[in-house]
Amino acid sequence: MKAPSKNALTFTRRVIFGAIVLFLLLVAAIVAGWVPGINVPWGQLIGASTDEKTVERQLMLAPGYRLQLFSEQVPNARFMAVTRSGDLLVSQPKLGQVSLLLSDRNEDGKTDGQRVLIDGLQRPHGLALFEDWLYIAESNGVGRVPFDHSDGRIAGRYQKIVSGLADTGNHWTKTIGMGPDGWLYLSSGSTCNVCIEEDPHRATIMRFRPDGSDFQIYATGLRNSVGFDWSPKDAALYATDNGRDWLGNDFPPCELNRVQQGGFYGWPYANGNRVPDPDFGEGAGENAGEIQQLIRTSIPPVFEFRAHNAPLGIHFLRSPEQPDTFRDSALVALHGSWNRDVKDGYKVVALHWQEDGSIRAQDFMWGFLGEDKTTVYGRPVDIAEDARGNIYISDDYAGAVYRAQPGDADSASSAIPADNRPPISAPKKPLAIDSSAARQGAQIYERRNCVRCHQQAPLRDLSRKYSLKQLADYFDTPTPPMPNYGFSNSQKRALAHFLMEREVQSEGSGPQLEHFLP
Repeated sequence: MKAPSKNALTFTRRVIFGAIVLFLLLVAAIVAGWVPGINVPWGQLIGASTDEKTVERQLMLAPGYRLQLFSEQVPNARFMAVTRSGDLLVSQPKLGQVSLLLSDRNEDGKTDGQRVLIDGLQRPHGLALFEDWLYIAESNGVGRVPFDHSDGRIAGRYQKIVSGLADTGNHWTKTIGMGPDGWLYLSSGSTCNVCIEEDPHRATIMRFRPDGSDFQIYATGLRNSVGFDWSPKDAALYATDNGRDWLGNDFPPCELNRVQQGGFYGWPYANGNRVPDPDFGEGAGENAGEIQQLIRTSIPPVFEFRAHNAPLGIHFLRSPEQPDTFRDSALVALHGSWNRDVKDGYKVVALHWQEDGSIRAQDFMWGFLGEDKTTVYGRPVDIAEDARGNIYISDDYAGAVYRAQPGDADSASSAIPADNRPPISAPKKPLAIDSSAARQGAQIYERRNCVRCHQQAPLRDLSRKYSLKQLADYFDTPTPPMPNYGFSNSQKRALAHFLMEREVQSEGSGPQLEHFLP
């Protein structure tokens, strides 16, 4: 093969160098604001942070609340869930992990500590807690893992219950929530800005049973409904939806939709209140009649946000600790624009339902965007609330979680002192011990010389933390220094029954192993 000539190599280098220069010039033009319709919060790409001084100086809350920086060390903090013990789970898709932030038991305004709960996931986003399971919406499906609310630890093996969902293109996040009807709901955004989707699961809200069965599409025509929640008044499902780009600074609006089973919400043929889309809703040729019928029968939004404000998480306030003016209202995180000449959004708003059915918006938390409309201090993503009325707001721009507490800024903490908190426990079914399996487990325990370690680290309270199945699954992913022995299903079951019976008979102190051996 003939080697490339010196002139050819020189030409190639010049082309590459020219492309790099053009790219840098384009970036510089965007940064300088010379490209219309683009005003990017660059800290999202290069990394940003915050601190208590910035929060105190810049961020503001509605009257009746006080603000604290709960943690500034949660990079790419996205969606959240509160455990029964009051701890906070936070997804971090770019890191492939979910972190646990301990509740503020010492009442200093910050988490008492945080750690990675589970990692190695495919861009985890939405989180839901149901019974003793933690459900995680990854970009390509849904998994669940047994979760111990008492000590904030996973109590078994992570298992995928929904798989095969696409995560290509734009809007790959999946958000999950447990409905009042006992179904799990899952949103999936579109692959594009505007297009005809080939994948029926994209631009939808879906639902399925807690074990992953009966998977079905619930509603369609939802371009990117990242957040959703159910009204405590009538159990209606409300979902935010991000409008398309490149139609100017002020169109189309972003939306709040009241989502009904089988409903079609317009995208990509219509925007806002059934306004035909210039690309797919007008001049549709031979399909014009069919498309116009789709637009006429589509369900319009119940509320419109300003264009490109990017509403993400929505949460209806339920705690009786909330002021009367906010209880049953919905908080919505406006992530903020990039496809506008002047930035807009970058705040949390409260939506109040009026007696006539209309919705009134009020700023709840603001200051993420500086007065110059250029400087960005944060981008709110999701809202969560605990039983004591603490409201948590995640920020994937500054890698932070904030806490808003009911009460004046200078009032004392309204949280229940740690020593007086009532114990939280879930009723456990009686253990159905198989004594034959327990004897087999005793033999495994003896052969592996498990007593060597567990004399120094006694096994206690297993029956409080695990079911028999959860304990058996634990042996697939044991906590170091316990090795993974690769036990078969029957061996895992036998060990679980042995350890549970041993505990029940001895109240955790451990009878002599010979009691179980033939």
